[in-house]
Amino acid sequence: MIDLTYPNVLNLFPQHLAPRRNESASFLIWYFENYLRLDSLEAVDSVCDESGDKGIDGLYLNSDANTIEVYQSKLFQKPNPDVGDKLLREFCGALSQISTTEAIDNLIATAGGAQVALLINRLGLKRHLSEYEIRGYFICNGNIDANGKAFLQSAPHITFIGTSQLETTYVSSGRDIPPTQSKYFDISGYDVTEYIVDQQHRAVIAPIKAKELVTMEGIANQAIFAFNVRGPLGKTGVNKDIAKSIADPNKHKLFPLFHNGITVVADSVLRTNETIEAQNYYVVNGCQSLNSLFNNQRHLTDELRVLTKFIQASPQSPLSEMITRFSNNQNGVKARDFKSNNNIQIRLQNEFSDIYGSDFFYEIKRGEESGGSEVITNEVAGQYLMAFDLKIPWATHRKYQIFEEKHSDLFGRPNVTADRIMLCHVIVKAFISQQQHISNKLFAKYDLTKFFILYVLRLLFEGSDGNSIEILKSPEKFVRVPKHRSCFSAAICKLLAEIITDLNAEIDQLGEDFDYRGKLRDEKWCKELAYEIAATHLKLVVRNRMESFITLYNKEVAQQPH
Repeated sequence: MIDLTYPNVLNLFPQHLAPRRNESASFLIWYFENYLRLDSLEAVDSVCDESGDKGIDGLYLNSDANTIEVYQSKLFQKPNPDVGDKLLREFCGALSQISTTEAIDNLIATAGGAQVALLINRLGLKRHLSEYEIRGYFICNGNIDANGKAFLQSAPHITFIGTSQLETTYVSSGRDIPPTQSKYFDISGYDVTEYIVDQQHRAVIAPIKAKELVTMEGIANQAIFAFNVRGPLGKTGVNKDIAKSIADPNKHKLFPLFHNGITVVADSVLRTNETIEAQNYYVVNGCQSLNSLFNNQRHLTDELRVLTKFIQASPQSPLSEMITRFSNNQNGVKARDFKSNNNIQIRLQNEFSDIYGSDFFYEIKRGEESGGSEVITNEVAGQYLMAFDLKIPWATHRKYQIFEEKHSDLFGRPNVTADRIMLCHVIVKAFISQQQHISNKLFAKYDLTKFFILYVLRLLFEGSDGNSIEILKSPEKFVRVPKHRSCFSAAICKLLAEIITDLNAEIDQLGEDFDYRGKLRDEKWCKELAYEIAATHLKLVVRNRMESFITLYNKEVAQQPH
């Protein structure tokens, strides 16, 4: 549970508190990060954190919901504050400043150098007014009273988000990891290198017995690697070579000569002439090696020592993150690995755990233990979102972009939730169950085809009928409950039967040997075919020659036993 009482609430966002930024603006940045799920840079860029901003504290252009979202935040210092209609009426007046192009021009002209004017221009709000709805959001650490509720009845374009909503919808981006007990390592008779940075940070490097390393807490359940960028990768070539060296006692004394060593970050590192003591420790580099040692304990001897670097620093500090990144910056480490400690990814993993329990596991780190759950990797989730949300299925083969330049575009949006990823996952699984009906088998089995189908369904949901848009706005209604998820999948299968019929008609004209690989990477071809299929479906629904998707879904629900 988060504590939103003042001044405890300030502990939620110390990194955003700054002399020229008021506390309410810092609070709003925290809200953008944790509830809209923006990355830190975009969250800060979306907030007007100086005076003179005409009652507008933040702006977010939500292209997924076709809304211009206007934010005002208030951080109350008194306990248990109630918000009445006065503040909400003032906010309603602030919203009128961007209701028309003329109003926006006037706001910009009178705002001078205020950040709100710069933000309005950067977002290009004027050109979106005709197609986007303006929504207001009042964010605070209080609750609304009867007068406030009564006012909102007449102002449906304003949403109040107070303590109750913030507490019940919060998803942590932290890891709940119990601290480890102190561990002592014997260094008697060996030279030790020590490097002191300052009073809080130091490094101690020493050859440590492998027998002692494998007794550290958290290896069996992998908790010790919580801050490492990868989990155990199994029997890779490198890991097989390590295992061979461990099994050969003649190489034990030579081990420090050809092994890169292990890096341990701990809250406290204390050294005497005989021992090194590490308190609350985690391994941030050397996961594969330590697991190999652990799995081959029967071969360990006192002569097998590993060069171990103990770094005194908080494991959850920015410095620790830097150490993890730089010490793992080597061949074989992917961009995805470095995002395994990203707050957005951790929050999604926690959300999957909270909502879907042991049924599904959202993997953000290669080698993570799923506990037997069905695994959805964040890499595949990125491909889902690239096809379904960004609507660029022809680019899904460029997986490297998911965790590089497109990471924020894909994951750093308020509608990217565990439920949305699950919605895409159910659609793809339904397609896989129906792909045998595609006449061109090479096209059917090609990996990019399922992302093309996701794109087609996105277009269909947007345009087929008014009710289908609910799938995009509230995916949790269709996939969170197992019964509803099953009905959604069954309805998708029936819809796919019609889509595949149209798809076959188009594909068969191209002949058996058409370049399906090139076509599925061709933006023009994908767009034309997808829009044609979606338009054909819409015509049939409008003419009552085909049931809408929502009708199919509701029939499936009605057939379920009560």
